[in-house]
Amino acid sequence: MAEDGKNREDSDPGFSPWRFLPLALVVIAVAAIFATGLHRSLTFEAFIDYQGRLEQMVAAHRLKMLGLYVLVYVGAVTLSLPVSAFLTAIGGYLFGYVVGTGAAAVSATLGATSIFLIARTSLGQPLLNRAGPRIRSLADGFRKRAFSYLLFLRLMPVVPFWLTNLAAAFCGIGLRKFVLATQIGMLPASFAFAFAGSGLEEVIEVQARARAQCLAGGGGACAVDFDVKSLLTTELMIALGVLSVLALAPILYKRLQERRTRGTTGEENVQA
Repeated sequence: MAEDGKNREDSDPGFSPWRFLPLALVVIAVAAIFATGLHRSLTFEAFIDYQGRLEQMVAAHRLKMLGLYVLVYVGAVTLSLPVSAFLTAIGGYLFGYVVGTGAAAVSATLGATSIFLIARTSLGQPLLNRAGPRIRSLADGFRKRAFSYLLFLRLMPVVPFWLTNLAAAFCGIGLRKFVLATQIGMLPASFAFAFAGSGLEEVIEVQARARAQCLAGGGGACAVDFDVKSLLTTELMIALGVLSVLALAPILYKRLQERRTRGTTGEENVQA
């Protein structure tokens, strides 16, 4: 009888080692990138070093460079590297805020979908099958209101992008809802960063000049004193916060209706 249980367990697709291969490759790739220092090439400081060359390449081969930009962006999101804001701003600078917004939003959605599918295949359903009833109940609740919850999390950039992807994969949210909510939710922040990035000429000149003076003065560590996240102004956060509340409006309305229904039913029972 124990042997039968073991056979059933072995036949469970969640126990297949091949299921974990895509996730293992992602982990290995991330470890290799940080071990070799390749992640430093996706910084504002590195961009200043290659700014002129990149602008020339975009002017000569705009479509090819746009395709390369999308591939780099998708790869970075798939590997959960924290460079989305930087890449979006650079996309706005190199291609203009209109093209930059579209390319960034589409790339972020493709990358998020990739890691979502990898995580769901490797971890999502196997872990959910082994979770307790309370966790499964929470996952079911999240799944029923997946679109509104996901839209809220996408609109608020304070929530780590990779964490939202993993949470959605763990809860078993449908692929269509995940893609749609991600694409819509990425547009406002993508536009904001791309628009800000399209006007970075002055910031780049100031930072480049300060760095050159530092190096000329014999400075050993002449780092660029600029963080792309500083583009998250108070006005932008308020606007995204309002949109996030609107994303939760259907859930709040539904819960209010449920309370009213329960209250009406309770009054009828008391009268009876």
